[in-house]
Amino acid sequence: MIKTFLNGVQLPVNPFEDVTIKAQGNNKQFDIVDLGEVTKIGKRKLKEVTIKSLFTDNVYPFSSISSPLPAKTYVDNIYELMEKQSPTRLIITGDGMDINLPCSIEQFSPSQHFGETNEYYYTLELKEFQEPVIKRVQIIKKAAAAPTAQASKQPVRATKAPATKTYTVKKGDCLWNIAKKYYGNGSQYTKIVNANKSKIKNPSLIYPGWVLVIP
Repeated sequence: MIKTFLNGVQLPVNPFEDVTIKAQGNNKQFDIVDLGEVTKIGKRKLKEVTIKSLFTDNVYPFSSISSPLPAKTYVDNIYELMEKQSPTRLIITGDGMDINLPCSIEQFSPSQHFGETNEYYYTLELKEFQEPVIKRVQIIKKAAAAPTAQASKQPVRATKAPATKTYTVKKGDCLWNIAKKYYGNGSQYTKIVNANKSKIKNPSLIYPGWVLVIP
């Protein structure tokens, strides 16, 4: 005997029609130059199941249980599942049937015939439920680039050449005495000679009024 369970509760009447599980592909077609139409096979879409049956307080020859709950209780249970936004499970066993499918309730359409207050004809559309898989991505930060040297904001001052020292020869001067005056050693007079070669031809002869460069 076939038994149908939804969220662990056995339904009082099995589906009126054969239960078909719809599995649909998720393929895409592309047109490629010189190749024509090609197909990229994608992962299948979620399975879908539609059940049409009856919730009733009465016990009929086609009933699957002998002591059903009040018909409205089954209806309220399904509404409660939808309000909780939680998945349920459809199980159908017996007579070669073996369906065990975690699913979400996509649509529930109960209806009553006039005068039948304890019976609900309904259509229940279910879709396979899969927990979302969240992949963690590790982001590797690049090392910060070393700061580039920045030019100094202060203006570069031109280096002034040291002022050239000069000495005006007086009567009675000699290079020895002049060198002793500036260098502290008269034997350094050759520095003065080398700096004034255009004037000094003979170190022993210098004349008053000459302006000598003192290096």
